[in-house]
Amino acid sequence: MGRLVVVSNRVPSPREVAQAAGGLTVGLADAIRGQPTLWFGWSGGTHGKEDVAPVPQQTEQAGVTYATIELTSRQHRGFYQGFSNGILWPVCHYRLGLMQYSRNELETYLEVNTLFARCLLPLLRPDDVVWVHDYQLFPLGAALRREGVSAKVGFFLHIPFPPEQLFRALPGADLLLKDLASYDLVGVQTEQDAANMNEALAAVGVSVRARAFPIGINPKSFAREAVRGEKAKENARLIQALNGRALILGVDRLDYSKGIPERIRGFERMLQRFPAHRGRVSFLQVAPVSRGDVPEYKALRRQLDELSGRINGEWAEIDWLPLRYITRGLPRKVLAGVHRHARVGLVTPLRDGMNLVAKEYVAAQDPADPGVLVLSRFAGAAPELGDAILVNPYDPDEIAEALDQALGMGLAERVRRWEALRDAVERVTAASWARDVLAALDGVERRAA
Repeated sequence: MGRLVVVSNRVPSPREVAQAAGGLTVGLADAIRGQPTLWFGWSGGTHGKEDVAPVPQQTEQAGVTYATIELTSRQHRGFYQGFSNGILWPVCHYRLGLMQYSRNELETYLEVNTLFARCLLPLLRPDDVVWVHDYQLFPLGAALRREGVSAKVGFFLHIPFPPEQLFRALPGADLLLKDLASYDLVGVQTEQDAANMNEALAAVGVSVRARAFPIGINPKSFAREAVRGEKAKENARLIQALNGRALILGVDRLDYSKGIPERIRGFERMLQRFPAHRGRVSFLQVAPVSRGDVPEYKALRRQLDELSGRINGEWAEIDWLPLRYITRGLPRKVLAGVHRHARVGLVTPLRDGMNLVAKEYVAAQDPADPGVLVLSRFAGAAPELGDAILVNPYDPDEIAEALDQALGMGLAERVRRWEALRDAVERVTAASWARDVLAALDGVERRAA
């Protein structure tokens, strides 16, 4: 295989890649290590010069060339805030009712994908292999083919893909599905996502077929981080504040797909139904704000503020705060240490592509005294992590019962479950995921020029 060309909506900084902070970057940091790579995408900056064609700005570090372009403010609103996150994101997460469709935003989405293709074209070499990532860039393969690119081009979708009838309720869906025919390989997270996408592709006559490649983390690295992080001064303060109480931990970007209100209601139901836990357990929800200017996210934050305030107002004692809720991120080392200390990891997405937080919780545990993972059956990780306590996040009583079970679980069962989960997390890592996808793409016959 020649040089790897990674294309994503936004290009992370070299520092973000080195730290492998999460999500797509976690997987790709291992993919590009030691591999001649060009990483192309949006810089994160905007400008107002509609009549100026962007010129990619390039930097190089550790053998990776980072090439970025700016978008106009209009393009950013229509492509990123509008169609990608206001339309595609809710549809792909089974939330059709939150879609606010605009044909203008669809046109801007297609325009930016064409812009990406035209700006990337002069940077490509004949033997490059192009790997396109995520829902913002569904049409990029077709745009590259229109520019005459005959290289191998693969696509990976990191978020869920919904059932065919739901996705095709989106105006313009058939166009996006037909654009996928331009890719040599289409990868998704789970077998269910692959089945859903293949049904949709078949319905519009596209012959390419999606394949499942579940993404992982670097578990050994995260485990080392957790051991160091548990000794960090921030964790020392947390442990002092807990005063011997068990910790339930939730870690999510503030997003309506993550099931945060549902899990908080489940925690409240546990306090109601299982009084033995009152005063003996605290719940910490870390939920860094993202897309804070989107109305649905503003409403979610208000809802969580009200929920946490009501629960603490009703249940707190002078020396006990049941719920801690923070909307800023924690340093990765600190967060890893909190994972290690938590008796329960509570991960309850309503729908997720994979959910690497669940895998990070498993990786962080002390083998001699591991915690218990409570996991939504709708997380993409659920088929791999069947030894977690699986719950329906829409049922607060089921969450309450799972928390009671987890908090009362004996050491022997905790160790047995954790060892099975650890084996699953170590079986599919970020590095093995990247190798598997790229090996499959390498095995595809090259298109004729």
